[in-house]
Amino acid sequence: MHPAARPRSVVRPGPVPLPRPRARRGRSLIDADALRVLHRAARVLLDDLPDLTDRLTAVLEEQEPAYRAALLTDPDGIWQEAHRSLRHSVTSLLDPGPARDAARRCSWKIGATRAEQGLPLDALLHAFRLGGSLVWQGLVEETSRSAPEDVRLLVHVAADVWNFVDEHCALVADAYRQVERQLTWRRENRVRVLAGALLDGASRIADLPETAAALGMPVDGRYVVVAVAGGRPAGCAAAREALVPPGARAHWHTGVDVDHGIVLIEDDAIGTAIGTAIGTAEAATVGTGTGDGTGGAGGASRAGSAPAVRGVRGVRDAGPVVRGGAGRPGPRERTPGPAGAAGVRIGVGSAVNGLAAVGDARRFADLALSVCPAAGGTVRLEDEVPAALVVSSPDLGRTLAARVLGPLLRLDPADRDVLLDTLATWLDCDGSAQRAGERLYCHRNTVLNRLRRCEQLTGRTLTRPGDLVEISLALTARRLLPA
Repeated sequence: MHPAARPRSVVRPGPVPLPRPRARRGRSLIDADALRVLHRAARVLLDDLPDLTDRLTAVLEEQEPAYRAALLTDPDGIWQEAHRSLRHSVTSLLDPGPARDAARRCSWKIGATRAEQGLPLDALLHAFRLGGSLVWQGLVEETSRSAPEDVRLLVHVAADVWNFVDEHCALVADAYRQVERQLTWRRENRVRVLAGALLDGASRIADLPETAAALGMPVDGRYVVVAVAGGRPAGCAAAREALVPPGARAHWHTGVDVDHGIVLIEDDAIGTAIGTAIGTAEAATVGTGTGDGTGGAGGASRAGSAPAVRGVRGVRDAGPVVRGGAGRPGPRERTPGPAGAAGVRIGVGSAVNGLAAVGDARRFADLALSVCPAAGGTVRLEDEVPAALVVSSPDLGRTLAARVLGPLLRLDPADRDVLLDTLATWLDCDGSAQRAGERLYCHRNTVLNRLRRCEQLTGRTLTRPGDLVEISLALTARRLLPA
């Protein structure tokens, strides 16, 4: 066939085999010669190890401040540690088998010991690299002195020497970090135990100095405890940030249901700042009531939701209004919680003097928290002392509610709720039938008629101060205490 008539085809060459690298002749001989040179120099270093150790400690004292301080307090300990580490390292060059395992154990122990003593990890790693550098320098110097023509052979073992140094730096770092984690856990657990005993009132007087040092607070200081519960974890965290002003020292103890914060009141400014943080917190949820005292949906307050007596008007709306505590918030006027902290309940106890009294401050904070509405908000104990008094003795509170409100509670539910709502709203309106009628959407005479019926059923007179106190506390007990 004519070449022009042949079909065109693409010639696809097969894979071209790569040329095999030529075996370097004499490689094993070179390695053997390099090891011989290395071992010869290492034996000399091993015999002169004390001098090498002195050189290392001198370099550490000059270049590493952490070791400079350690050499002042424990020079013999540092020297022995450096000597032991260098001995294991040089021996590993002569016998890479069992000697290397012993060297690893030595490095691990040094890392763990220095972590317990608080020596910085950077300083420890620097010391190991300086030791490796001195060993390599000693190998080169000895070979140059005894057989200068063999110095070039050390190049073939340089990588092995420095890999050994890197391996032991990694071992030291691992041991250091592991012990550091253990120490941190023990320290945090100890702080938690000490703070828990302090809040429980079980801390011994002899433990107070250790507790003060662990918390970073003075033994003789003025403290307030804050209790935070409910809501999502993020809401609780926001509440804690909002409650403690910047610059104030506080320690938070996390519990299963309630977190307690121990806040140091160093001066009046801190105490004022805490009060301001509570008073200016924005509303997240107000629950069944509103901050303006309107009593929630429909204008009706919850049954039995009256505050402790603040001073009220007479049943017939006569006489001036007398407040026992000007401006003290009622049950629906409590400070709302921090912004974004829906459902977070906060109780602020009374201030106490000294760490030894923090257990009492925690009890005060828990009492304030128990008065706090389930929907969330902030209650200061000093604003709700009568309600806290009822909660502190629940059995007596239930007995008082049954004894005072018993006839009312035995009525039909519809009738009972109307009378209890009217009585609670009247108390919340400082004894003003006019204002109670506006809140309940009824005439003031209707309010007065319901109040007279309450007087007939309970056998108490709302114009008599002693009877009024009993009724107010009984309503508080019914509101706060479970049946």
